[in-house]
Amino acid sequence: QVQLVESGGGLVQAGGSLRLSCVASGRAFSRYAMGWFRQAPGKEREFVATISWSGYSTYYADSVKGRFTISRDNAKNTVYLQMNSLKPDDTAVYYCAAGYSRATIASFNEYDYWGQGTQVTVSS
Repeated sequence: QVQLVESGGGLVQAGGSLRLSCVASGRAFSRYAMGWFRQAPGKEREFVATISWSGYSTYYADSVKGRFTISRDNAKNTVYLQMNSLKPDDTAVYYCAAGYSRATIASFNEYDYWGQGTQVTVSS
């Protein structure tokens, strides 16, 4: 069992930055691929970024490529999402997820555990 707790969300102006953190409790964090998803009001949850268990492989949605960076610290059981050049369209609840896999995972259905989410609001 893995429990995930996100933090770092908030209100920021367009062009600003935020860093989200997700701390995992439970065993074998380093055996899980990690991902970030987001859900805006009235929209489906969408993939943002994923990182492999080792941290060597990452993959991003086209909408955030070049602006967001996913990273992890297995010693701290933590995954991060650095978000730069934020846009109003990035406004959403951001969710952290863990999937038992060595490789990156972009599919919602392949994740085993989810956090409760953290709100990110970008004002224009």
